[in-house]
Amino acid sequence: MAAVVRELVDLLWRDHPAAPPGGGRGPRSKVSTSQAVEAALRIADVDGLGAVTLRRLGATLGIAPNAVYTHVGSRDDLLVLMTDAVRARQPLAHHTGATWRDRVRQVADDELALFLAHPWLLDVTDQRTAFGPGTIAVYDHQLHALDGTGLGDVDRDAALTLVLDLARASARARLPDPRNAQIAAVWAAWHARLGEYVGDRYPLARRVGAAAGAAMDAPSSPEHAWRFGLDRVLDALDVLVRGADVGPGHTPSDAPTP
Repeated sequence: MAAVVRELVDLLWRDHPAAPPGGGRGPRSKVSTSQAVEAALRIADVDGLGAVTLRRLGATLGIAPNAVYTHVGSRDDLLVLMTDAVRARQPLAHHTGATWRDRVRQVADDELALFLAHPWLLDVTDQRTAFGPGTIAVYDHQLHALDGTGLGDVDRDAALTLVLDLARASARARLPDPRNAQIAAVWAAWHARLGEYVGDRYPLARRVGAAAGAAMDAPSSPEHAWRFGLDRVLDALDVLVRGADVGPGHTPSDAPTP
């Protein structure tokens, strides 16, 4: 009897005692779903997401490409499993920040670091990742950074989403570009001539661009944009938190939760 492919939710929770057993009668498979996911992670980390094909994964595992389907369902399912596996090993240190701003800033920095360590995550947009145990564990941990703010559940979720979206956008802005190494030299060589070409047609763009370029020695700086953007997001959330603090029956508290 051929092995029965489990649904994605069962594959995500395959190590849970309540998960249905995989496989069927017949010879035991030489690889497991977890081994297939780990092999796919190694391929993605080295060669990018485009290199993760069931054919290559089968060759890496020493099994036929069709046999991969019995372990991961489909390539789309595989990407969800890979994402959750990365989330499952994401360090979840205790929230030690003195204020909610400190804790949320740490969450943001950790999220950015995860994307930079595994850039292929930026190309996985399947919302089914939300059903995985690793993803849920990280989500719960991140939500606790906003403990003591008085935010309701919906606002707490929205606040966290805003911060995480900023981290994703910042990570994408830092993707390797073969021209990045030369951009400082190009800027130094071209900015004067560019000023002649632009002339007085766009005075505001010229003034602001020159000031920013001089400050960053380049047309832009992902690091500066990240710090500036995160500070502004935290400022905006601070207005929301202060409004929650004065809500009826609310006792302000900002004690971190382990």
